[in-house]
Amino acid sequence: MRGVRKRVLLSWSSGKDSAWALRSLRQQPDVELAGLLTTVNERFDRVAMHAVRTDLLRRQAESVGLPLRLVSLPFPCGNEVYEERMRAAIGAAQADGVEGVAFGDLFLADVRQYRERMMEGTGITPLFPLWGRPTAELAREMTAGGLRAQITCVDPRRLPAALAGREYNDDFLKALPDGVDPCGENGEFHSFAFDGPMFNRPVEFTIGETVERDGFVFTDLAPVGL
Repeated sequence: MRGVRKRVLLSWSSGKDSAWALRSLRQQPDVELAGLLTTVNERFDRVAMHAVRTDLLRRQAESVGLPLRLVSLPFPCGNEVYEERMRAAIGAAQADGVEGVAFGDLFLADVRQYRERMMEGTGITPLFPLWGRPTAELAREMTAGGLRAQITCVDPRRLPAALAGREYNDDFLKALPDGVDPCGENGEFHSFAFDGPMFNRPVEFTIGETVERDGFVFTDLAPVGL
């Protein structure tokens, strides 16, 4: 019954973990998904770190059939400004009846604690549907389950720059150096999810140039038709 379901926003980075968290939430009968919540760098009009264009982000939201709530952040963005804008976004969501915000975090305790502190006193419950899953097992589950994602950013200090722009699949996982988390939870790489059981149709894109900027290697993806 709708009356006993918790209205939940999903913190959506545009990557594979967010997409798999969406799949997990849709399998929970007590959850009603109210939309996606994404922070966007307002100077570059892209998702922070993932460097995914906002146009592609919107097409993801259309394909999964959920409304998108954007939180614009300046560049550079200090923590005080980030928290101020996130509090405003959470307040607006609560006014719309949202009771929870879900995150795709896997095992970083300090990140989880920070999110929980951000939600204290708001009346919003933080949820972590993938928390504690062994990441090697989770990576295999994602690829076997039909999730498709493209690598948009790599940290060249942790893995070869040539892996930027590759698809997240078994071959990519085999190419990871020892010590690199197969889900990239330590920031080793970031991705753009474009197909899988959570999408109504694939999000089409073309692969553009790969550049190094601010110590990271980014591969640009452009929506088909632009």
